[in-house]
Amino acid sequence: MLLYALTIFLSAFLLFQVEPIIAKAILPWFGGTAAVWTICLLFFQVVLLLGYLYAHWSIRSLKPKQQVWLHVILLAVSVLALPITPRSALKPHGTEDPTFRILLVLLVTVGLPYFLLSTTGPLLQAWYARGEEAQDEEAQNEPTDVVTPTPPTKQAFPYRLYALSNAGSMLGLIAYPVLVEPMLTLRQQAWGWSGGYILFALLCGVVALRQQNLPQLLTNEEDDATATRPGWLLHGYWLLLAACPSVLLLAVTNHLSQNVAAIPFLWVLPLSLYLLSFIICFGGKGWRWERAFLPFPAITIAAMVYSLSPDFEHPELKALIVIFSAGFFICCVLCHGELARLKPHPRYLTSFYLMMSIGGALGGLFVGLLAPHLFRDFHELPLAIAACALLALFILYRDESVAWWGPTWITLALLTVALISYMAKGVRQTMNEYRLTRRNFYGVLRVSQDDTTRSLTHGTTLHGEQFLAPELHMKPTTYYGPDSGVGLAVREGQTHGPERVGVIGLGTGTMASYGRTGDHYTFYDINPLVVQLSGKSGSQFSFLRDSKADVDIVMGDARLSLEQQPRQDFDVIVVDAFSSDAIPVHLLTKEACELYFRQLKDSGVLAVHISNRYLDLEPVVQAIAQSLHKQTRTIWTEDDSENQLTAAVWVLVTGRSDFFKQPLLTASVQRTECKPTEIRPNLRLWTDDYSNLYQILK
Repeated sequence: MLLYALTIFLSAFLLFQVEPIIAKAILPWFGGTAAVWTICLLFFQVVLLLGYLYAHWSIRSLKPKQQVWLHVILLAVSVLALPITPRSALKPHGTEDPTFRILLVLLVTVGLPYFLLSTTGPLLQAWYARGEEAQDEEAQNEPTDVVTPTPPTKQAFPYRLYALSNAGSMLGLIAYPVLVEPMLTLRQQAWGWSGGYILFALLCGVVALRQQNLPQLLTNEEDDATATRPGWLLHGYWLLLAACPSVLLLAVTNHLSQNVAAIPFLWVLPLSLYLLSFIICFGGKGWRWERAFLPFPAITIAAMVYSLSPDFEHPELKALIVIFSAGFFICCVLCHGELARLKPHPRYLTSFYLMMSIGGALGGLFVGLLAPHLFRDFHELPLAIAACALLALFILYRDESVAWWGPTWITLALLTVALISYMAKGVRQTMNEYRLTRRNFYGVLRVSQDDTTRSLTHGTTLHGEQFLAPELHMKPTTYYGPDSGVGLAVREGQTHGPERVGVIGLGTGTMASYGRTGDHYTFYDINPLVVQLSGKSGSQFSFLRDSKADVDIVMGDARLSLEQQPRQDFDVIVVDAFSSDAIPVHLLTKEACELYFRQLKDSGVLAVHISNRYLDLEPVVQAIAQSLHKQTRTIWTEDDSENQLTAAVWVLVTGRSDFFKQPLLTASVQRTECKPTEIRPNLRLWTDDYSNLYQILK
């Protein structure tokens, strides 16, 4: 018994530990965008489904000895895939949608080990149930005058193993941001996980070899009067109850990651709550619907609905996390509690888990593949919230203790209709506010316009603005004003003749407004939608088209592009490639900055935009600059509504000893706040192999 529990626990721990490890490893290859995690979750859900299908087929179709040797062979082959370090040959080279490239990288790197781990829960639980049946059969065949019924706890025990599996999964997830990520480099994480997988393969092999001589698991309900075969309607209901939380999981994770950062902490939190709901609902006596629980779904769903409305502007990070975490968790408990209540006899547990995994995979497919093509905005989140509200009503409707014509059910039904109507109104209002809304793998871009300006928003963050009046349309706006850090860097460089400027992140192309005849500006951007809106033939913004400088656009991830280019001898490199408030971490590592300085002239300046509602990036840049023996200054500018300038924080980094003594820089101190960059002694240097955003959350 202990061997079963240990193997299942270890497999679950490794199953969910590998998810943030591999996602963080490949994140820089695809622009550091939040959608990378969404596609990773989709992959893991689909492979989990394949693992459950394998377990279901193996138990139902193969003899015990065949099951054992097939599984042992697969375990041995899977070890050949170790260590789980993605090969550089798999890096993307084009600008096409990276969805299928991500799936390919995951398949080659962790596909088979993850598949074998995903089979462990249902397979070992079924093997355990078979062993118990064999013992019961032997006991019944022994001569005795007393008939001993199978204890209910014995029938329920395989589901306790399922709860143990979820506990291992949750521990694996929580350990990552708390212990693994802060203490180990990516390489150490990959090798450590690979060692754990070898231990799992040995344990699982031992368990499997013990199954050879056990009888085939009973499959006909006639063989056991206590085993009622579930009908197809019940199968469909299982699927729906599993799909709804899955959609909400990915949608909530997307919402948080798009507006903060694509970091393991924000990936792990919703997934941990998802697993916690399984532990609560399937462990011990399980979860039961109680009337006292009724206010919680109503309050938390209402809070999520309000937070998505236009009335809820610029929320605090903690408020955003609490609202969606609480609402998501309550919805999961509702759905998974109903699943636990409807779980079948252990003989049918593989089909039960199969329907749950199909529901989870369908939810992942909807959010990861279909939604970006079906919707122009992130409409899957309000849709998932509405679906959960309706499902809660249906669950309550099925409860015999609550009459559907009674005041409780009618009140909740009216509240649900009101919330869905309010949410739909907010979605329509948001859509009508914008001149144009477009969505792709990298997020949602919105163009709005008033009487004087046209603006670009990515997620919830302003990414540039242009005056409509012809005499003002080339005036720099928002974060790029003349006295901003980047404005000062470019203007100081202009005093020395024609200037070469590299800009990582196109936005509206505002930086091109500084271009003069003889200057050369190169913009790097990974998002083709941004180029369609703001490029030299942009449909919405004309900074590049009307600039006096020669302008080039290089498509693809900026780091990969700069690595492939010969030395550019830039006077200034501008790092401003944020998606909403999320930052691509791989652009702020020591190796990235070394690359920037290889592409700069010896007297060149690196300007890093660090304005952010949730993250304090100043110490990160300072630590890197210090390691490279460079000087830094942090420059703050305030809002100036008359000139459409936005409060901004820039860090200037240079190896030029007299740069900050130049007249333009010293004069600017009178108009802006300029001071040495903050140093945080306990902050570990960010490298390609190590970063930790949790410690710089504001």
